[in-house]
Amino acid sequence: MYAQTVPFLLRNLGSITKILKKAEDFCDARKLDKSVVLALRTYPNMLPLTAQIIILCDQAKGCAARLSGTDIPSYADDEKTFEELYARITKTSDFISGIDAKKFEGAATRNVKLKISGKDVEMSGSDYLNGAVWPNHYFHMATAHNLIRSIGVEIGKGDFLGRS
Repeated sequence: MYAQTVPFLLRNLGSITKILKKAEDFCDARKLDKSVVLALRTYPNMLPLTAQIIILCDQAKGCAARLSGTDIPSYADDEKTFEELYARITKTSDFISGIDAKKFEGAATRNVKLKISGKDVEMSGSDYLNGAVWPNHYFHMATAHNLIRSIGVEIGKGDFLGRS
């Protein structure tokens, strides 16, 4: 399970960092208000770009912690600037990188407990990873990517996949 999670979570966190950097550079070059860009959303009842990054990090650290049997670190969830988002991503990456691969042994069948839509849910580690983590993780990553792309930042699938 380590090989199915940690390298991909770290790659995705690296990708979203580069995408955010391109968005920040775009703002600087065009003298755009960065707080307006970080507040982007596609619909009024949707969470803004900052929340997409916060949730992406929460998914990553929660996944690594649950599958390794490690306590999930608690973050303040108060990031409002590019710099604060970069710091959160770094903190999340450092946490994930610091977990010993041996702690993931047996994770596929380990019982994972969490709340989904306010309900207590239990599932195997494999079902958790494939049925909860990856769909949510990629939803928030794609949403952040698309919000940034929507204002004209030149990013594409290669950026999303960490190939650029």
